[in-house]
Amino acid sequence: MKFSGKCAVTGALAGAANGFFGAGGGLFLVPLLVYWCGMEERRAFATSVAVIFPLSALSAGIYWMQGGLNFSVAWPYLLGGLVGGWIAGRVFGRINMVWLRRAFGLLLLYGGVRAVLLL
Repeated sequence: MKFSGKCAVTGALAGAANGFFGAGGGLFLVPLLVYWCGMEERRAFATSVAVIFPLSALSAGIYWMQGGLNFSVAWPYLLGGLVGGWIAGRVFGRINMVWLRRAFGLLLLYGGVRAVLLL
């Protein structure tokens, strides 16, 4: 896959979502990597994780420098996230893409409904 303007825009959207909302870059990356960049779905999910890691580290560093990051609160979530990420990474290749796509869609719907109703 060659670098293109669409790929750069996709990355910029992911970075903006991560910076503004503290997460959510993958919500942009997965569909755009598939539809704009022509990437196979399973590879798009895996690539999204690889892209989000440095974006999250950058955002966390900026929040920390601005005094907005509380490490004592974040540690338990980080440890749990590491365990969940390890388990998901191990079983990812065995999950049917139809079910993975449905789970992703339900996650998007759930997050969207919560965001709208809790405003």
